Amino acid sequence: MNNIEDNPAKLDRLGIWVSGLCALHCLALPVLIPLLPLIGSAFFAQVWFERLILSVSLLIGAVALLAGATRYHGRYYPMGLLATGGLIYWFKDIFGHEFEPFTIAVGALLIIAGHWVNMRLCRQCKCCRNTVLSTHAVAGQSE
Repeated sequence: MNNIEDNPAKLDRLGIWVSGLCALHCLALPVLIPLLPLIGSAFFAQVWFERLILSVSLLIGAVALLAGATRYHGRYYPMGLLATGGLIYWFKDIFGHEFEPFTIAVGALLIIAGHWVNMRLCRQCKCCRNTVLSTHAVAGQSE
């Protein structure tokens, strides 16, 4: 069984999938709302359910990006992408319901971009794999 520490991209991939599913849920929900009473799943349309999915996505993202930054590359700006995407996603209706699909897409893309950047940075810094906080990564920030 592979350990997460052996392959930090596993959490990033999981975060990308959860963020993508969260976006799909929010974008497909208006089409599915008329069918919800027929299938008895009205809880999918609840705000708490959407926020739960988003919270799980952000939690996975935070763990993945912090692990990548502290163990491999020493860069924290992917966390900024995750946080910005999460805030946009959380307040998706701030511009009104007509812009909600656009804000959902922007928020999800920023979250996914944070994971993608983290995976690329981890892949580039394979020399730091066996250290808890890479001195190479910390020294590389001043370049």
